[in-house]
Amino acid sequence: MTLRAGSVTAPRRPTRSIQVGRAAVGGQSPVSVQSMTNTLTADLDRTLAQVRALAQAGCDIVRVSVPDTNSLEGFARLRENIGLPLVADIHFDYRLAVGALDAGADGVRINPGNIGSAKKVEEVVRAAADKGASIRIGVNAGSLERDILESHGHPTPVALVESCLRSVDLVERMGFNELKLSVKASGPMETVEAYRLLSEEVDYPLHIGVTEAGTVLGGSVRTSVALGILLSEGIGDTLRVSLSGDPVPEVRAGIEILQSLGMRGGPRVVACPTCARSEVDVAALAAEVEKRLEGISTPLKVAVMGCPVNGPGEARESDAGIAGGKGIAILFVEGHVKRKVGLDEAVDALMDEVRRLEQKWTRAQGVEK
Repeated sequence: MTLRAGSVTAPRRPTRSIQVGRAAVGGQSPVSVQSMTNTLTADLDRTLAQVRALAQAGCDIVRVSVPDTNSLEGFARLRENIGLPLVADIHFDYRLAVGALDAGADGVRINPGNIGSAKKVEEVVRAAADKGASIRIGVNAGSLERDILESHGHPTPVALVESCLRSVDLVERMGFNELKLSVKASGPMETVEAYRLLSEEVDYPLHIGVTEAGTVLGGSVRTSVALGILLSEGIGDTLRVSLSGDPVPEVRAGIEILQSLGMRGGPRVVACPTCARSEVDVAALAAEVEKRLEGISTPLKVAVMGCPVNGPGEARESDAGIAGGKGIAILFVEGHVKRKVGLDEAVDALMDEVRRLEQKWTRAQGVEK
């Protein structure tokens, strides 16, 4: 039960550390996973339910849109009910940023392309400083300042970085440096290039992601390509997988990306892709196992296999696994056959072993400390 860190990943780029509520971002802190609610912020019940679902999925920081005064009132009530770090997402009206900070926001995200004049930015900076909150300067390809867009012709990686550095300079001259930065495009490779350029210019923590990535499948793939490259190069301190629809899959995708690079603990399910040799419903079994593993942070490899070709070998190489056959499953634990079980009790038996291994891991960690 060890984290299998990828040998191809570069050391993390040194960055300064800031706080977003109880979450540290940058420095030596683990890369955190963020998401964003898509309910009407004024609807407290639905927004609260969504934030709790995100927390259950493993989200570290939640961002909430505050587009109007009704939403600001909803944000204030949400803050009273949630301990998870909350960031207010602000566009156009700096007064909403100030109001969200007064309501207890742990941070605000402002967009240089639409937040307004330096005077308005100064009001936000003053409020953040007074409240001990952080600011994300979040540049998007779709909303660059007009003069920068005209200068470059279209939102190139260089244009994104220029916009970001302009705002960084402005905020620094106001004496504020509790910043994290982002330069997001909708194309994976444009995003990668923008972050590469930005990482050479600043030591602020970087919030990485692909904006408007798309649907669950397409968006997850595009984001995984960009974030996999950046994280393997040591770039990135916090991330969001931006998908259309329910935000919970964003968190799961982000965690999977980090686990795949050996940057986050937690169980990893491997399952055979199925073919005509499959003698069990591997997809259903694997989905059930994944669901029941939610909330477990122990770094386990759990296998769900369905035929005699790779099944026994893959299950044997896992911390725990099942290889299904006609009405039965072989249960493997730590490289050895444990016993045969009926197919209808295979998942329960597997989870019993997972919980035992989790306790064993916890005890071992206590000894090491």
